[in-house]
Amino acid sequence: MSRYDLAVLGGGPGGYVAAIRGSQLGQEVCIIDKEKLGGVCLNWGCIPTKALIKNAEVYNLIKHADKYGIDVQKVKVDFKRNVKRSRDVSAGLSKGIEFLMKKNKVKHIKGTGCLVSKNRIKVEKGNKTETIEADKIIIATGARPRTFSGMEYDGKRVISSKEAMTLETPPKDLTIIGSGAIGVEFAYYFNEFGTKVHIIEMMDRILPNEDLDISKEVEKHFERSGIKISKGIKVLKIEGMKTKAKVYVKKNRSEEIIESDKVLLAVGVTGNIEDIGLESLGIETKSGLIKTDQFNKTNIDNIYAIGDVSGPPWLAHVASAQGHVAVEHAIGIETTPIDYSNIPGCTYCQPQVGSLGMTEDEAIKSGFDIQVGKFLFQASGKAMAVGDTRGFVKLIFDKRYGELLGAHIVGSEATEMIAELGMAKALEATWDDIAMTMHAHPTLSEAIMEAALDAQGCSVHQ
Repeated sequence: MSRYDLAVLGGGPGGYVAAIRGSQLGQEVCIIDKEKLGGVCLNWGCIPTKALIKNAEVYNLIKHADKYGIDVQKVKVDFKRNVKRSRDVSAGLSKGIEFLMKKNKVKHIKGTGCLVSKNRIKVEKGNKTETIEADKIIIATGARPRTFSGMEYDGKRVISSKEAMTLETPPKDLTIIGSGAIGVEFAYYFNEFGTKVHIIEMMDRILPNEDLDISKEVEKHFERSGIKISKGIKVLKIEGMKTKAKVYVKKNRSEEIIESDKVLLAVGVTGNIEDIGLESLGIETKSGLIKTDQFNKTNIDNIYAIGDVSGPPWLAHVASAQGHVAVEHAIGIETTPIDYSNIPGCTYCQPQVGSLGMTEDEAIKSGFDIQVGKFLFQASGKAMAVGDTRGFVKLIFDKRYGELLGAHIVGSEATEMIAELGMAKALEATWDDIAMTMHAHPTLSEAIMEAALDAQGCSVHQ
């Protein structure tokens, strides 16, 4: 039996960060995972999809090179190489995580782990079994795509994001169920490569968790690009046929059947809580997720749960931050709980979306007297110079004190720009602080300064 100060079950962005942080703090650490380190994010989510989307962006740029005075003839897409680049990026980063484990003296135990007591994990490695003993345990087993009755994957006609990112050829037509980040990212990607895309959303708008203005802006550009969007639609069932897939839908009292080559289910995730010993230890769960406190501790004193398995928001950077907090709290170091009101969310379609804090509707419903500032990229010199003036920056302030309540960006580099506003909100910056902070010219980030000025009625360039 091997003994450690800390054992981490799961090697995703929460698990491996927790393991490294534990080692940095002088703990003997092991990490248990049967797959490649990096979890879904690195191997089958965040990273490879962004590589695919970059391929689509490059292809779009080439197709429209004439507007930059460049004549490109006979553009040819090698879709298999397109996918291979994505897989190569993931493989390289996974090897990098393995290196970090060795560098930080974290023992990587390859196998399937199951809690057998509050201090012991049984690890099955093929025909062999190993028992690990640890003072502290962190569960970071992640999540998997959610399914509903009548809406199950078959991996061929009805697919998840994992199958979608490894298709050898783009489908002729694709129906996407759900319009959260995963749904709209794949809609953008396949549409660029010639697939006829149809998004079906149960709510009254796409990206339903974003600010209303953001949703409308993305929807406008998607429809201009040829993506069909159907809202307020209930999916009754899906049938995978030999050559087609059928989606049975209902809107109001009307029912119809939508046929396409493939159907991509993008309707959320559910935690991987099965077969890891939670029941035998009495670890509390709710709605398929492990219940935790503000430090990500479960109802068992020495056992913590982080990342997707502990609930929303299902974001890699949240899991990593939780890893820091959980480890520090577990070994008795004073630490600060995560501020869940200041978590950036990013969607990597084009135009991109970056947001944090309250939407305008949420701020009003919370009782704030608000002042909204907005600056359109069509008034930005840098946006005009690079040839993409889509979108805007929208900032929501408390009118009384000027406090930043929410920030929402839609545009070509929104996912990079949002970080500045996260720092501003963390430091309790006011509209004066943001507006009077000198931004370099010409940059897209000037739009943030201009939006803050607009909230005070004194934007200069619009």
